[in-house]
Amino acid sequence: MDLTSLVFPVITLGIMGLAFGLILGYASKKFEVKVDPKIPLVRDAFPGANCGGCGFAGCDAYAEAIVTNGAVPNLCGPGGAACAEKIADILGVAIEDSKPMVAFVKCNGTCDNAKEKYEYYGINDCNQAVIAPGGGSKACSNGCLGLGSCVKVCNFDALKVEDGIAVIDEEKCVACGACVDACPKGVIGILPKDSLVRINCNTHDRGKDVKSSCSVGCIGCTLCVKACPKEAMVMDNNLPVIDYDKCVNCGICAKKCPTNAILNLRQSKATPKAAPAAKEEATVTK
Repeated sequence: MDLTSLVFPVITLGIMGLAFGLILGYASKKFEVKVDPKIPLVRDAFPGANCGGCGFAGCDAYAEAIVTNGAVPNLCGPGGAACAEKIADILGVAIEDSKPMVAFVKCNGTCDNAKEKYEYYGINDCNQAVIAPGGGSKACSNGCLGLGSCVKVCNFDALKVEDGIAVIDEEKCVACGACVDACPKGVIGILPKDSLVRINCNTHDRGKDVKSSCSVGCIGCTLCVKACPKEAMVMDNNLPVIDYDKCVNCGICAKKCPTNAILNLRQSKATPKAAPAAKEEATVTK
């Protein structure tokens, strides 16, 4: 076999490879998308939960929005204040302190408090049960079904089902909002962690319709709204809503509620009074 017949194709392929390499190198420089070096720095400041609780598609999208679009840097629930401070240092800006938030299940429809329309035997998932007749077995059409769809999506082990309703461990909750999106009844909300007064009901019915399905449901009487000294409560579709910018956690609304549909954490966090000291008997010397 002639040696030139082997060498020529090799040289040709080498020249073609070099040419294509030069073309690709030029194209990569010509059409290079400039990335702000601060974006990966901001991305690395996040704890990496990628939960979407900030309102963006994920950590990458949020980091880009902070650097390029001026999004506020304190929306990362899992990272908290420490994460926001790191980002502020990277950007060279000052940020306002943000209140720690927490998820809250707006329902006290336990097995004893809430009635059932029928016994459910389907898939153990709220999003499946809600397809069943009547939107689930629970008599309250807006109550927690207690089948744990929220538990399954929580990446922080902050949820469990107890006595027929979902319960949140506030020490573990980072307010990412995954459970809020997973609940088909809209029972879970996000509120300030230091809020001591909370609406513990999600029904939009009134009066006898509520009492027939749950013993601790809000009946829409408006007594709480009328009693609030700071005008921090309004009625929305037969259910009171608290404006936490105005609320001072006085607990008056909870005291006025005839069905105990308002949770008053002031009672559980109050410091017990010290027992009075025993009086020493005076010794009388005769």
